[in-house]
Amino acid sequence: MCGIFAYLNYCAPRDRRYVLEVLLNGLRRLEYRGYDSSGIALDADLPPPGSVAAYAGAPPLVFCQEGKIDNLVRSVYSEVDEKCVNLDATFSVHAGIAHTRWATHGVPAPMNSHPQSSGAGDEFLVVHNGIITNYEILKETLVRHGFTFESDTDTEVIPKLAKFVFDQARDGEGDMTFSQVVMEVMRQLEGAYALIFKSPHYPNELIACKRGSTLILVVNEVSDQNRAKSFQNVKSLTTNGNPKEFFFSSDLCAIVEHTKNYLAIEDNEIIHIKDGSVSILRFDKEKEKPASVQRALSVLEMEVEQIKKGSYDHFMQKEIHEQPHSLTTTMRGRLKDSGVVLGGLKEHLKTLRRNRRVIFIGCGTSYNAALAARPFVEELTGIPVTMEVASDLLDRQGPIYREDTAVFVSQSGETADTLLALEYALEKGALCVGVTNTVGSTLSRKTHCGIHINAGCEIGVASTKAYTSQIVVMAMIALAIGSDQLSTQPRRESIITGLSSLPSTTNWINNLPCHVSEVLKLDAEMKDLASSLIDSESLLVFGRGYNYATALEGALKVKEVALMHSEGMLAGEMKHGPLALVDENLPIIVIATRDSCFSKQKSVIQQLLSRKGRLIIMCSEGDISAVGPSASCRVIQVPEVADCLQPVINIIPLQLLAYHLTVLRGFDVDQPRNLAKSVTTQ
Repeated sequence: MCGIFAYLNYCAPRDRRYVLEVLLNGLRRLEYRGYDSSGIALDADLPPPGSVAAYAGAPPLVFCQEGKIDNLVRSVYSEVDEKCVNLDATFSVHAGIAHTRWATHGVPAPMNSHPQSSGAGDEFLVVHNGIITNYEILKETLVRHGFTFESDTDTEVIPKLAKFVFDQARDGEGDMTFSQVVMEVMRQLEGAYALIFKSPHYPNELIACKRGSTLILVVNEVSDQNRAKSFQNVKSLTTNGNPKEFFFSSDLCAIVEHTKNYLAIEDNEIIHIKDGSVSILRFDKEKEKPASVQRALSVLEMEVEQIKKGSYDHFMQKEIHEQPHSLTTTMRGRLKDSGVVLGGLKEHLKTLRRNRRVIFIGCGTSYNAALAARPFVEELTGIPVTMEVASDLLDRQGPIYREDTAVFVSQSGETADTLLALEYALEKGALCVGVTNTVGSTLSRKTHCGIHINAGCEIGVASTKAYTSQIVVMAMIALAIGSDQLSTQPRRESIITGLSSLPSTTNWINNLPCHVSEVLKLDAEMKDLASSLIDSESLLVFGRGYNYATALEGALKVKEVALMHSEGMLAGEMKHGPLALVDENLPIIVIATRDSCFSKQKSVIQQLLSRKGRLIIMCSEGDISAVGPSASCRVIQVPEVADCLQPVINIIPLQLLAYHLTVLRGFDVDQPRNLAKSVTTQ
């Protein structure tokens, strides 16, 4: 959702133009998360010597704009010219902050964009990810103390509260450090947030803090002003006065071009950058003074090329075609000697095997991936599996017991509802397992154990390669848990062989064919199908068994990006209502690939044809005559693999269909209307 980026150079001279471009480029790296407005703040020139100043530092320059970042860029350079701001002015120390906003409180507009201000003079500026749940109470209190609010946001209470705290201390003739001001603000806030504070009262300082939302710190030591050297641990950050560059970001994608070493800020930590040093404080609401902590840095396993489109027109297109490679990396080192090795679960396998129930918990595409995995997890482990949408579990306060295993599935590892459900399950004493694509995410840090899907950075808002990698990871989890059962050994071996045949490298294991690469050859066929559906208002997708999840996910993709009404339905429920919708105009996709439900799907096809349904049938290669379509039907033939892995193959044509429908309908593929990549609010 919202994106945060900040930059501070210390004893490393940078001109204002350079700082501005670093901030704007940081925002461009965050565009994929979804946003509707953006803004930045940097320093103006210091007032002339001898003039009366309201604060110690230079007054801020704040720029906000609705719409795309290109709108902000044009606005910034236009205002810079109008105000005669010298972009070539050089600063040995300078702090700038930037933000992309996804509207929650207040419509997209400059007044609701971040940075949000404390009022006239911009004495305190804040960029914020998350939602402050008690903002109305705080707003009423501040209004009684004479503050005037200009925006509709929950965020505006934060800088105004900071000014209130600062003014009270100053009126009492007491000095407060920047971190003390922020701590007093944190004591009053309820909800989830990641915050960065900037103030001319504390020039050349930045403070970051978080509770629930992701925030990352990066520090580079600069030599010769051009080459950057990464620190190895946080302690070294405070031991020298060498030139440095500091970065804050809400997303690893925005910092990969600057360094590979980073610090994932923990909940209730306060990061204070001052005089080239980093102080890390642990905030405790019950204690007056925070504890100082030391932290180790993590290494980012990502390359800059992963966040570029390369030769593709869109990130979604790139990520669909990357699936042969992403599945290879998902399985690399994990399939060995006809078995599965999952280091992240090794110490917990005995507990997993004796627990009485597995609960899959997720949202959206991640929920669908877990639903696709449910049948074979039950089959291979003999353990009952239940499905929970994270928000619904929380609303119901559904029962979870100590004997349960709760598996949390999230591409980003930062989905707000999933993390709240995780806290709930931890309180109930369940074993919590994480399945995520993001190393260092909150989900990966808070679960007892888990598996990274290693699908690579996914930029498009509509998840594609992460979905297929999630299914494969959960297949491997089922294989690992059930590996002690002799009765299922032949079945496990056939699934492992099927897994080996999915990815791109033909010689990866035993020269097996590459089914994902084969199905991607349907690209042109799916574009042609999309052109025939461009004027349709609705689309139904029927699936059952292993492919009920495929129907849900295929319909979700069309809904997300092509902005067409589409519904995935359980084919067994067709006669209980949906059949009334069938006519010669409504396009219906029926997934009828070879599995135990094949004969039932053939019956569904016949019932739809008898009602003059406009059918698009997905079947296994060579099965056209078996499914018996009429001349009016479109047929999509896909490679046949192990039945439980067929959803990995079957979803790809539907991803391609959604992509081409979106392009042909003229909509934004990578940043669909009203949606965000990482849903960090409830």
